[in-house]
Amino acid sequence: MAIAIALNSNHINTLDLSPATEAIEQILAEGTLVSSEQQLSFNIDYLREPGDPRELSEIPEVRLWFIRIDSRYPWLPFLLNWQDKEFARYSAMLVPHQFSKDGIQYNPEALEMFLMHKIFVLGDWLKQQGIPHQSRLKSMAQLLGYELEDELFEIF
Repeated sequence: MAIAIALNSNHINTLDLSPATEAIEQILAEGTLVSSEQQLSFNIDYLREPGDPRELSEIPEVRLWFIRIDSRYPWLPFLLNWQDKEFARYSAMLVPHQFSKDGIQYNPEALEMFLMHKIFVLGDWLKQQGIPHQSRLKSMAQLLGYELEDELFEIF
């Protein structure tokens, strides 16, 4: 069941999380967390000046909205549609980066800190939910180019 959350300029400029919180809270209330795994995407309609060449992840207002939703639901990557690159886009909203002819180039230290933060947050949260976590977290790390060793999971 794909879940598309529509965001417009007003939502973003006023830091209105209601489109996302309504969808996420419904998932939690219905107890459909596992079946909603990797089903969520964002349809962002943010008005820009004609000729504005920036990607959405380069617009401070859009990034701030994603910082706000991440603070409310730090485990949100569990729901994001990884196959449609929603996790990569989400990461770009939260990690300093730049674009080059080779694509997106993250600040390496910032990306590593972001990833490890998400690994710890999601690891704890998935355990609380009774959802197996090790393979999920390894797969998430691989999306950002990291390999996690099994020994890491013995520590926490």
